[in-house]
Amino acid sequence: MFLKVQLPWNVIISAENLQPESLMLQRAIVIRLLGDFAVKKATKDLGYYLAVTTLEKVGEGKVRLHTGDVLFPVVFNAVTFKIFKGEILEGVVHKVLKHGVFMRCGPIENVYLSNMKMPDYRYVHGENPCFMNEKMSKIGKDVVVRFMVIGTKWMEAEREFQALVSLEGDYLGPIVSPNI
Repeated sequence: MFLKVQLPWNVIISAENLQPESLMLQRAIVIRLLGDFAVKKATKDLGYYLAVTTLEKVGEGKVRLHTGDVLFPVVFNAVTFKIFKGEILEGVVHKVLKHGVFMRCGPIENVYLSNMKMPDYRYVHGENPCFMNEKMSKIGKDVVVRFMVIGTKWMEAEREFQALVSLEGDYLGPIVSPNI
């Protein structure tokens, strides 16, 4: 789910990037926020940081004694992505194993669908392994699958989420694109 959040943050701008015009300062702050987002990646409470949308408030800068850099307290709005139990989402299969498949869903790389949570699907081995049911519906590499989240886990060391998902429910499974 995409979340709109408002966050307080401390941004450090190096002295050479400071310009007297307020738009240049805002630009430097937003660029630094984006860099901080890339480093921090995600948090357990808010999910994955995706975008800074608006800069709401820039506080008075404080010069750091030893470096000459300026620390600005800021408040900004951002968009994050967090996966929740019970949510219906879509993912793209990137790895097929005998006991299930791994999918990507937005910024989440490890969404696992066990063969035990794919009713009526059987593993088909070969050069391009996949899972297939009696109606010839196929779950293989690069297939888009609609699923329900049955559990999530925050991995602090990697700063990412893992999810366990299921196809048990209505309108879940591979998404067939119409031939145009």
